[in-house]
Amino acid sequence: MKSLSIKSLQQEFEYDFYMYVPLTIILNSCIGSIAAMTILAQGTSLLSGIELTLCVSLCMGYNAVLLAGSNKMIAFWLLAVSLIVNMLLILITLL
Repeated sequence: MKSLSIKSLQQEFEYDFYMYVPLTIILNSCIGSIAAMTILAQGTSLLSGIELTLCVSLCMGYNAVLLAGSNKMIAFWLLAVSLIVNMLLILITLL
């Protein structure tokens, strides 16, 4: 059985980079849009504006890194941070 470590996930991402690009764009955009929807469902306030800015900035940042053809390691870590932060935003707003 293959172990799931950050290093092995990063190596797999870099090895099959062009296969993961469309998959991760779709995944990140879907998770980000769900996070944005749950944030906006709370109403409008300064806190929800900050949360929405964070959510959109991370999703757009990942897409920009891919379009710019930046380093694969930067793309991997930005994807990981974006997914984790957006999932935390979803959990926080739903609780």
